[in-house]
Amino acid sequence: MKNILFSFLLLVTACANAQRFTPKALARINSTYDEQNPVLSADGNLLYFTVAGHPQNIEGKRAVGDIWYSRWEGSQWSVPIHAGTAINSKDYNAIAAFFNDGAKAYLFNHYSLSSEPATSQGISFSRKTLEGWSAPENITIPYFLNKSLLISGQLSEDGNVLVYSAEGYGTKGVEDIYVSIKDANGVWSEPKNMGSTINTSFQELCPSLSWDKSTLYFSSNKPGGFGSFDIYTSKRLDESWTNWSAPQNMGATVNTDGRELYFKSLDHDQVKIYTSTTNSDGYGDIKLYDETIKTDQPEPPLPIQPSIDNGLMVLSGVVSDSKSGILIAASLQFKADTTYNFSSDNKGVYRAPIKPLKVYSLKVEASGYIPYLEKLDLTQITVKEIALNIKLQPIEVGAKVNLKSVLFKVSETKLLPESYDELNAVVDLLKANPKIEIELSGHTDSRGDAKLNLKLSQGRVDKVKEYLVGKGIKSKRVQGKGYGGQKPIATGDTEESRKLNRRVEFTIVKD
Repeated sequence: MKNILFSFLLLVTACANAQRFTPKALARINSTYDEQNPVLSADGNLLYFTVAGHPQNIEGKRAVGDIWYSRWEGSQWSVPIHAGTAINSKDYNAIAAFFNDGAKAYLFNHYSLSSEPATSQGISFSRKTLEGWSAPENITIPYFLNKSLLISGQLSEDGNVLVYSAEGYGTKGVEDIYVSIKDANGVWSEPKNMGSTINTSFQELCPSLSWDKSTLYFSSNKPGGFGSFDIYTSKRLDESWTNWSAPQNMGATVNTDGRELYFKSLDHDQVKIYTSTTNSDGYGDIKLYDETIKTDQPEPPLPIQPSIDNGLMVLSGVVSDSKSGILIAASLQFKADTTYNFSSDNKGVYRAPIKPLKVYSLKVEASGYIPYLEKLDLTQITVKEIALNIKLQPIEVGAKVNLKSVLFKVSETKLLPESYDELNAVVDLLKANPKIEIELSGHTDSRGDAKLNLKLSQGRVDKVKEYLVGKGIKSKRVQGKGYGGQKPIATGDTEESRKLNRRVEFTIVKD
C-alpha cells in the first residue's frame, strides 16, 4: 500500500507550489456530480466512494448516493464504475471500512431482502466473492437511531470502534457525533454521544479516527470557520470517549471558503483524503495532501470573524423533504420583536438577513408538509452568517410530530405561555387540512409513581386537546392518550434523557 500511496501522491505533488503544497483533485475520478466519502481498500488498489445525483445510480439523479469505485492502473485511476446492486439500495449507501485485505466491507445503513426499505438501522457487512459482493448482512447496534437522511463516519483500523454522525438520541443540534464499541464477544455497545466539547447546536459530520484512535477528525458548520463546513481535529483525553480537547480548525492548508467533508487519515496519518467544493468539477471533489511536505511560509491565520454592530446577520440553507431528500419551496418566518418573512426558491434554497442577538421563533411552511417550528437563540452568536438546513415532514398517515415547545408547569397540567405558538401551528394545520385527524400522546419520564405519571400525562393530553377545540377544531378530530413513562425515546438515567422523554406528540391517523 505504501508504494501505491507514494505513486498516488506523485500525481498530486508534481503540481505543488514550491512554497506551499496545494491539495489536488483526482483526475478521472471527479465528475460534475457529487463525490463523497472516499475509502481506500486495504491494498490501495481500489478507491471506493459515494456519488449523489448520477443518472446511473439505482434511483437515477434523485438518488441520495450510490457506491462507486475506481481501480489503480499503475499511473492513474480508472474511470469510476458503479459498485452494483448488491451493496447499493434505494437509500443512502456508503462504505464504513474494509477488512481482510479488502475481502470484507462494512457498510452504513441496514439492507432489506425485499423491495421495501429496511425497517431497522445501523451498519452491515458484505463479503467479496468471485461473483461480486454478497448480500449485506445487518449488524445489530442497540438503540441505534438516525433521523437524518444521510449518515457518515468510519470504523477504526482494528474494527472495534465505530464513530458516526447522526440525528439520534440526545442530539444537541442537528447531526451529532456518536461512538459505539464492540466488546470481546463481538457485541456492539449502545451508541454514546461524544459530548458538548465536540457536539454543538450546529452540524457535526463525517467523523474519522487516526490509526491509533487518539485523534478525532470531523466537519462542522459552527461559527468561526473559513467556509460553510470546515474540518476540525481533537485529541481523546481518556477512555470515556466523551472527554476531548477543544477542537482545532485544521487551517487553510485544508479548509477553504467552500465545504470540506469526509476527512480521513491514511498510512499512519501521513496522507489525508477528503472532499471539497472549492475549484471542483461539480459539487464536491475528492482531494489529497501529504502533511509531511514542509514549507517555509507560515500557516495562514484562522479567519477573524467580524463582530456584529448595527448590521444584519444572515441565515441560509436549504429546505428539503425529510423522507426523500428532495428540495422544496417553502415560506419562512422569523419572529422576535420584529417579524421577517422569506421564501426559498424552487430549489429549496433560502437566504434570510435578520437582526442579530435575538431569540427567534422560526416557522417554516410548505404545501403538503407539516409546519416546522423551532426556537433560535442567537443572543450569543456574533458571526455574520449561519448555515441552517431544514427538513419538513410530508402530511401522511403515520407522520409523528414531537411538540417540543409545548411545555407545562412542573408536575401540573397548566400550559406555559411559550406553548401557544406551536399549538397555534397545529390549529392552522388542522384548519388548512380539514380531513386530517390526529392522536395526541403524552409522556413523562420514569421517575416517581407510575400511576401518578399516567394520570399526569393523560391530564396534559386533555389540556392540549382542550386548547385545540377551543380554537375551533372539532373534538372528534383529536384523540389522545397518556402513557406515563411507558414509552421512552431515550435511555439512561440522566437529566438529558429524562428531558427527551417528557413530551407531547401527535400522530396523523387520517388524512
